[in-house]
Amino acid sequence: MLEVFVKTLPFFAVIGLGFGAGRLGLFGPEATAWLTKFVFYFALSAMLFGFSANLSIGELFDARGFAAYLWACLMMYGLVMAVAFARRRPLAEATIEAHTATIGNTGFLGVPMLVVLLGPESVPPVLMILTIDLVIFSSLFVMLITLAREGRISPELPRMLALAVLKNPMVMAMVAGLAWAATGLGLAGPVDEFMTLLGAAATPCALFAIGASLADKKVERLGVVTWLCVGKLVLHPSLVAVATLLVFGVDPFMAGVMIAAAALPVAGNVFILAQQYQVGPARVSAAILISTIVSIATIPVVIAWVGTF
Repeated sequence: MLEVFVKTLPFFAVIGLGFGAGRLGLFGPEATAWLTKFVFYFALSAMLFGFSANLSIGELFDARGFAAYLWACLMMYGLVMAVAFARRRPLAEATIEAHTATIGNTGFLGVPMLVVLLGPESVPPVLMILTIDLVIFSSLFVMLITLAREGRISPELPRMLALAVLKNPMVMAMVAGLAWAATGLGLAGPVDEFMTLLGAAATPCALFAIGASLADKKVERLGVVTWLCVGKLVLHPSLVAVATLLVFGVDPFMAGVMIAAAALPVAGNVFILAQQYQVGPARVSAAILISTIVSIATIPVVIAWVGTF
């Protein structure tokens, strides 16, 4: 347990460094935005392309694992929405709360950290989870918000969702990598070195950007935020554990990776959605801050547990 905590500590130390730089004014919001864009469009995309270029569709997609993770996430989504409705919150607020408690920081934190801690064999399930989050649940969120705002699903919505997926560099990097892997050609030496060099910047830059982005976050509506953090850090991985180990009989190692991914703190892009649609940005912001801080203690526990599988 202590050994796992020590291994995770450098990752959170870089997040803390970014947070400190942001709080001291050494790295302001504009700088954080540009660093995030560099990670999102270049460094992390290069890392994902490199991972995907060495995989096949068969390696990336596991039917049992896909079904188990999707089932657990839908259960989590439904549970949080039900609690929100019981509090008499409208559909839009229920949706953003469900998204907050379900979508973890797989891209900026999970990809670099889990691959290091759990080994290269964790790449396929992590990429599959990232695809579920970015494609399925981003689409579900937009559909529910549109329904809440307009009272109907527009015929233009499928085209809008498809364009949003195509414009996401992380999704397209994985698609391009798998397409290249399908050719069987392999990456030329200079191209492989370029991708490796650029992708190596993803881990420190992404972690620093996470910390810097937390510097201006404030805690409001503590009761709701606490519930969302418990949902994300405790209930979500618990549901994934039930789904993978008891319901769908997923391979133990893959189940462990999925449980660890589910234990990640709230994703930063949830706040972007909350701001874009002006629904609950304060509570999402606070949930990201608190869940990230608390995950310093909870993630090592989860990883130590799944490491016994």
